[in-house]
Amino acid sequence: MTDTTTRTVATDLVNRDQLIARAREVRPVLQKNAAETDSLRRLPEEVVRAIRDSGLCRLMVPKRFGGYQTSVRTYIEVMVELGQGCGSTAWVASLINVCAWLAALFPERAQKDVWGPNPDAWIAGSLAPNGIALPVEGGWRVSGRWPWASGSMHAQWVACGIHMENEKGEMTNLGLSLIPIDEVTVEDTWFMVGMKGTGSNTIIAKDAFVPEHRFLPYPPAFEGRYRTEHVDEPVYRVALVPVTVLILAGSQIGAARAALDYVVSKSKTRGITHTTFPSQADSSGFQMLVADAAMKIDTAFLHACRAADDLDRAADAARHPDLTERARVRMDTSLAAKYARDAVELLVQAHGTSSLADHNPLQRLWRDVHVASHHAITEWQVNLEVYGRALLGVEPNITHLI
Repeated sequence: MTDTTTRTVATDLVNRDQLIARAREVRPVLQKNAAETDSLRRLPEEVVRAIRDSGLCRLMVPKRFGGYQTSVRTYIEVMVELGQGCGSTAWVASLINVCAWLAALFPERAQKDVWGPNPDAWIAGSLAPNGIALPVEGGWRVSGRWPWASGSMHAQWVACGIHMENEKGEMTNLGLSLIPIDEVTVEDTWFMVGMKGTGSNTIIAKDAFVPEHRFLPYPPAFEGRYRTEHVDEPVYRVALVPVTVLILAGSQIGAARAALDYVVSKSKTRGITHTTFPSQADSSGFQMLVADAAMKIDTAFLHACRAADDLDRAADAARHPDLTERARVRMDTSLAAKYARDAVELLVQAHGTSSLADHNPLQRLWRDVHVASHHAITEWQVNLEVYGRALLGVEPNITHLI
């Protein structure tokens, strides 16, 4: 590594320790409010205040605006810590942070629009190009509906995918827009069995004006070419699609760790019904289930960290990862999600039927990891094919989102 890279890594390690410690301090607030978060279908105000005051939604905000501008690895580790407190809260924090990272890829003028008046501004988003943009002087008029916008109940800005059409109705360009929250509406549409508290509702725009400087075209961005003038900031050189996939892993790993901690904590005082075991911990079968779950969680974490380190190293070297490297990040994320889900299944089996009682936190963790791990972009069989095609040089691949 160069001297500059060495200094950057050393600084980030200090930030990582401090930010992880801060996330650990916030966790009891998240745990205390986890059931209410689930029932409200959004974050309670106490949780919003704790996350905002801790600065844990400014991980990816540029230092120029008072953010931490931290590495992808630190980002993942902080989200894992938050996920041990509440899966929904960690998911929201993760999506708010990645939208901050996306905003930092826009021109300086757009960044000032967002963080100039409010360094704590949160951005929620939906990257699919569901909006139609019509050209007007100075920009576009945008209309559309964007579902699954996590954290939209708490944001001040939205990042929404848009596309332009020619007179034949053919798409001529597509990308991401930044719009103030008061220029759109949020429709309450998030009714799911798990991750209920994420408030992943639908953003609706009707003829919202998007100035030219608040548009980030996808085609060059997918190749690592962004609009920020600050090309000397390594984290804003990270490959776009891989990082927007990887950030989904942290909250799930954290939820799986919380399930493991809970089952272990109860194992000495719970027997195994219809057996002679006075405590679960005395049973070899129980021990093996717990060990299997623990190793799956560790493996999920190691793969997520490998992917994060790969992205950070490439960005530090000002290098866009090749197709196989990018496909492996999708595969790493998919494995992390699958193993988190598999681990919680084992822990529910080990703990027993009461795992699924309404009063038991395991049932919420079980629901959360099932919903989160089935996100379309982390589906196991899809990513096996994506990675396999990349390894074998089979073209075209089944998606351009690599």
